[in-house]
Amino acid sequence: MQQTTQSKQTELTAKIPLKKHPKSKQRRSEVITKLIIFIILIAGAILLISPIWWMVITSFKSMPEIMRYPPTFWPEEWHFENYAVTWENGNFTRYTLNTLFIATVSVIANVLSNSFIAYGFAKIEFPGKNILFSILLATMMLPGFVTLIPTYVFYAKLGWLNTYLPLTIPAFFGSAFNIFLIRQFYSTISDELIEAAKIDGASHFKIWWQIMIPLSKPALATIAIFSFNGAWNDFLGPLLYINDQELYTLQLGLQVFQGQIATQWNYLMAGSLLVLLPVIILFFAFQRYFIEGMDITAGTKG
Repeated sequence: MQQTTQSKQTELTAKIPLKKHPKSKQRRSEVITKLIIFIILIAGAILLISPIWWMVITSFKSMPEIMRYPPTFWPEEWHFENYAVTWENGNFTRYTLNTLFIATVSVIANVLSNSFIAYGFAKIEFPGKNILFSILLATMMLPGFVTLIPTYVFYAKLGWLNTYLPLTIPAFFGSAFNIFLIRQFYSTISDELIEAAKIDGASHFKIWWQIMIPLSKPALATIAIFSFNGAWNDFLGPLLYINDQELYTLQLGLQVFQGQIATQWNYLMAGSLLVLLPVIILFFAFQRYFIEGMDITAGTKG
């Protein structure tokens, strides 16, 4: 009798469906979501890296191998001499020095001017500050081509054409985006620190130079990377204002080199990689400051 009762209970228990734990469903859903996101990120990374990878392997190939179909995804023979030929025939030494000069001046000017103006908007009270800052931000909405002709005429009347002045002097007057970015960072610095410095007799210039600048290295590194990248890759500015080939930057020099070699893609890709390499090295060298600066400014309310 007891065995019969136990067998019936066992049958009833087997027929009752086991309820799945809600947490297990949630965990499974989270794992699937993360897996989908991971796959999307990998696909996006491959999509972004593919052109650079193709440029790298093409720069080491010979022309017959480049024209072969189907294409090879790895050079059968590495032609390192492509870079030597490109550098010698393209006058890249001169173009690199010209571009490096413009980029260095632009970085120094942007870091100093934008941080100084941002300090005024963040820590100094004066009438109409919010209105003036709103007008400054509104200039970000203006397309660059709207002011292109008036700016060119203005520089022409100043006699700045065929010089580096139009490419460097504007950096000393700041830009709306950079000012906004550093202001957001300065807003995270305690006002008590500024007041204590004032009590000790420090001027606004001294506070900015000895307190704000050292504390804002991540934000300034971000501005420096943006400024260097903009000056190094600028094509339209030198194209408009520079006529003498001895003053050409790398972007114009690469265009001239393309006209010389026609469709020799191995040399052209080698030249393109030489132009791109300093920007990549700079980013990886300062990426810690760049990411830290972007995280802090993005998490600050204006």
